[in-house]
Amino acid sequence: MPFDALQHLLVEQECRRLIHRYAYLNDERNFDALIDLFTDDAIVYRPSAPATPLVGRETILASFRGRPADVRTFHLCTDVIVEIEDREHATARSRIVLLSGPRSEPGAAAIDAVSKPPAPGTFEDRLRLTAQGWKFVERRGSFWI
Repeated sequence: MPFDALQHLLVEQECRRLIHRYAYLNDERNFDALIDLFTDDAIVYRPSAPATPLVGRETILASFRGRPADVRTFHLCTDVIVEIEDREHATARSRIVLLSGPRSEPGAAAIDAVSKPPAPGTFEDRLRLTAQGWKFVERRGSFWI
């Protein structure tokens, strides 16, 4: 049975929210909540290592936990396009700009200085509806520069 227009919009919004939530949780270093956005069998290709698949939640979580704690990130996500395949599957594309710099001391500005130039890139996602809501099955990132 096809979606009606309202159902279609709701699924698109839930998928967009998933993508934006990923950015916030990643930047907040809330990796325990971040990993809940993925299916158990998820595959991630990080923009910083697009040829190296991270397979499964444990591997993905270990990769995030291994990031330097003294670097602060800010992922700006935009131009999110969601394509609904069926009631339980969708794909999405989005653009990102990554800002990063040294983590500031308490009470200082959030990012004292940007250590790298802004890094534009994209994510291509495969999404699946689970009993807990929409989750990433595959997240493939790449930087343009």
